[in-house]
Amino acid sequence: MIYTVTLNPALDYVMHLPCLKEGGINRTTQEELQFGGKGINVSRVLREFGVESTALGFVAGFTGHALECGLAEQGMHTDFVHLEQGNTRINVKLKSGCETEINAQGPVVESSALEQLFQKLDALKQNDILVLAGSVPASVPSDIYEHMLARVCKQGVLTVVDAEKELLNRALGHRPFLVKPNHIELGELFGTRLESVQDVYACAQKLQCQGARNVLVSMAENGAMLLDENGEYCFMNAPKGSVQNSVGAGDAMVAGFLAGMLETGNYTRALEYGVAAGSATAFSAGLATREQINAVMDMIHTQKEKERFLHVAAMPGVGG
Repeated sequence: MIYTVTLNPALDYVMHLPCLKEGGINRTTQEELQFGGKGINVSRVLREFGVESTALGFVAGFTGHALECGLAEQGMHTDFVHLEQGNTRINVKLKSGCETEINAQGPVVESSALEQLFQKLDALKQNDILVLAGSVPASVPSDIYEHMLARVCKQGVLTVVDAEKELLNRALGHRPFLVKPNHIELGELFGTRLESVQDVYACAQKLQCQGARNVLVSMAENGAMLLDENGEYCFMNAPKGSVQNSVGAGDAMVAGFLAGMLETGNYTRALEYGVAAGSATAFSAGLATREQINAVMDMIHTQKEKERFLHVAAMPGVGG
């Protein structure tokens, strides 16, 4: 079973408007209410692949109830800790040519609630998969991921970490099965700007030396790179398409990669699934559906076949 953790989930209120006028009245052309949080996004895309998961984390108040009910209506399994005070946050996303985000703080998480979450993690079994994704709210200890990893690693749980800076750095000592920084986050981790695939590869090697088993790096329109635990390197170009939305693309890539590994057991194929899910989400208004992911997967296979044909045609004695 796959479990995802979202420590500070949200209702994302997305508003589309022609332009944003500060100090004046703005009227929307379209609104959407989405269930946000990186771990929740992973669970939602896993659902599109037909892979069951359980979303863990904290919810509070009437907004937390709405989030829980909405996910249940989508067929998702949840096992949230219910906080006694506050409300699950509402984030506002304004789309008016460029995207403006207003993210709320969220409720205070008491130590007793943390202990309830730890007890849920203690029930995980060998070869279960735990995905830790996103930032940590201010009311939660900054080393929370490290503590969670230490608990579940003793149980033989495979762990996935999609986080920035110190959150990721502290996780490496617990040998996570997969880490997924993007190329900007990876550069920041080592205090440099990554200018090429070779730069990305060099930093991915450093993450492996520090403990990560598999390193998956998303590189936006430049594709993605995987350095697996067998020392094999694979780079995949991003398929061509019109980017509508960058939110959730990295989460979709994590979900696609895990779904690919469970289905094929092959790292290269898992990378294809990940790139397809991430790209399909970038090409969509929200998280991609299975139909949209399949369409992008077909694009990837067509692109690979074309590249193979060009490679063969360029060989000596071929095509002449």
